Amino acid sequence: MLRGEEVWGIVKVCCLDIGVYCMLTRLKVSGFKNLVDVDVRFGPFTCIAGANGVGKSNLFDAIKFLSALADRPLIEAVAVIRNEGERIADVHSLFHRVGKQLAKEISFEVEMIIPEKGVDDLGQNAEASITFLRYSLVLRLREDEYLQSLGSLEIQKEELSHINIGDGPKNLLFDHKPGWRRSAIKGRRTSPFISTEGSGETRIIKRHQDGNSGRPLRLSAVNLPRTVLSVANAAESPTALLARREMQSWRLLQLEPSALRKPDEYNAPSKLGEDGAHLAATLFHLAKFGYGQSKNGKDNRSIESKIYSRVANRLAELINDVHDITIDQDERRELLTLQVTDKYRTTYPARSLSDGTLRFLALAVIEQDPQTQGLLCLEEPENGIHPERIPAMLKLLQEIATDTTEPIGFDNPLRQVLVNTHSPAVVTQVLADSLLLAELKESIRNGSVFKRVTFSGLSNTWRTNLSEKTGTISKGNLIAYLNPILKPEEGNTTSKKQRVADRPDFQPYLPMFHK
Repeated sequence: MLRGEEVWGIVKVCCLDIGVYCMLTRLKVSGFKNLVDVDVRFGPFTCIAGANGVGKSNLFDAIKFLSALADRPLIEAVAVIRNEGERIADVHSLFHRVGKQLAKEISFEVEMIIPEKGVDDLGQNAEASITFLRYSLVLRLREDEYLQSLGSLEIQKEELSHINIGDGPKNLLFDHKPGWRRSAIKGRRTSPFISTEGSGETRIIKRHQDGNSGRPLRLSAVNLPRTVLSVANAAESPTALLARREMQSWRLLQLEPSALRKPDEYNAPSKLGEDGAHLAATLFHLAKFGYGQSKNGKDNRSIESKIYSRVANRLAELINDVHDITIDQDERRELLTLQVTDKYRTTYPARSLSDGTLRFLALAVIEQDPQTQGLLCLEEPENGIHPERIPAMLKLLQEIATDTTEPIGFDNPLRQVLVNTHSPAVVTQVLADSLLLAELKESIRNGSVFKRVTFSGLSNTWRTNLSEKTGTISKGNLIAYLNPILKPEEGNTTSKKQRVADRPDFQPYLPMFHK
């Protein structure tokens, strides 16, 4: 039987051999909900701020929808977005609406770094001929007679093409070292992997072979039930398969305290669920099977204690009196329970921990898991975190993301983090070049006025200096974040009640705007 460190050695080698490095670098969307002519570039860490209801979550939905389209039939992908207990998805709800008029099409274009190696659904190995790709998809609403009230989707265009290595610097605008770029972008290509020709009822989608030899597979686009990318395999289209794998890896984490608190059975999955399920099992397997070996393969301390110590030290940045983190093994009931011990040697099971502590703990475990890679999306990660501890949360999120000053490798996985927020405490402390501000702006099209969401960056950052599509945040629009305490309403002299912020003894500590 293999020892734990021997098993982890195999896992580590497999993880490296598979080459699960991937990243979403640009997303263009139009016609999806209130996303019209949106063009957003992403770095390793991106924070999107905006008021409630402006469309921050719609951007996440667009990413989630594209991920589902790479894995499921069209109508099932819609159901993933409308996951509200509905038996049948209403396709119309995805299309941009102005009054009673729906947009005719939804278009997507993504630029992404894909894994160099991987496996298909049958376990066959695949190797990409190039790792920097552009994928385009245009969907049209079709009113079927038998589904007239719900509608269905048809593919107008689907294309997968390469981005040359020489074009890397002008397409990767965020700050990075050449060594990082060379480790991420590999291979060459001169022709597309998927293309569309013709129009109307005669349009054809072609899937080309990687070797540029052989006749392409020709498919009528009219009645395709799913994207061509979603059925790619290792034998005929390995690069398209790995593009599919990249898009499938995009995860929207919605960490639910109820899921995080639950103990796990011994045979539970060892990967953290999108709702935070299997936290105990994930940490247990990480600690049991390694990640902490020195480069020469020897370990001076127990690998298990190293993992627990790293997670405990990270949690101590949030809670001062953390001494230790362990997994209790209940042999009789075959249950794994996460426990935190404080400096007074009092032990607390996961069910006793606060919501914010559990979410932070889950992210600390993700940081230690080299197999968790690709894009991670989180909504309002500051929920449940004390304002003084938000810098610790931001530091953790930023350090989960890849370090673009070092080549990609086992100790620097290609992970990417995208969060949204409306918290002033987050906006004021996030790195300047990581911030995008989401705002609703009026536009006119075909004589109709409508509101759409726009995404702007701060001046003198790579987002605005190098991207002609990204607007610049007006300083006036950041006032609500920089000075969140509003003046009392003028003329309201009848109320005898006093806000905390209005007390004279607190006035010297408030922002200048309030004074």
